[in-house]
Amino acid sequence: MQPKKELIRIVKTAEGEIKVDATGKLNGRGAYICKNVECLKKAQKTNALSRAFETSVSPEVYSQLETEIGSIE
Repeated sequence: MQPKKELIRIVKTAEGEIKVDATGKLNGRGAYICKNVECLKKAQKTNALSRAFETSVSPEVYSQLETEIGSIE
């Protein structure tokens, strides 16, 4: 458990697109992970985002999220 300000929100939009929500204000179902690539890799290994969004998340999406999170760090 960490304060919300120390986490990154990942959103599944109404169109089914999954992306990083840097502002925390995008519409859609959200999931939170910590602000480092290791957390994203752990989420990928445990299928945490797939479970949170109730859909399969492709490896391409994870690589895109990794790039975006890397730019935020």
